[in-house]
Amino acid sequence: MCYTVVGLRKGFAMSLRVAPLIVAGVSALLASCSTAPPYEARIDPRAQQELAKALAGRTAGRAVFCLPSHRTIKMDVIDDWNIIYRDGSNVYLQNPRGGCPGLANGRYALVSRKYGTNQTCNGDINQLVDLTNGVGGGSCVFGPFVPYTKI
Repeated sequence: MCYTVVGLRKGFAMSLRVAPLIVAGVSALLASCSTAPPYEARIDPRAQQELAKALAGRTAGRAVFCLPSHRTIKMDVIDDWNIIYRDGSNVYLQNPRGGCPGLANGRYALVSRKYGTNQTCNGDINQLVDLTNGVGGGSCVFGPFVPYTKI
């Protein structure tokens, strides 16, 4: 197949050869793209119960992009997709982008490196480090923190 594409400028023309296999390949690639499964599909029943217990009697607020690291904040790993941060009576839900595979099995520690800031923020890249040998086991990127306050 041969297509002629005429541009906006006078006299501009270009011949473009498009192989049918390339068109078919690109079409197949685009058709195979899919979105991530819905949130509910990622969470197992045990983790769902644990998350419901942690957020019971609370309502979600507007997401914040950073949490100050200088305070005593307790982190509870629910599963690879949900991390709860507790700062006094405040509770924040963190859903790392793409999850944090392996974090929930207890074999890894989440290590955050701070460069010139004292905050944990949306977009921070955190390393998973194996607790038995200190070897890196991947990484995850934090999303925004959703605060949950008592009703």
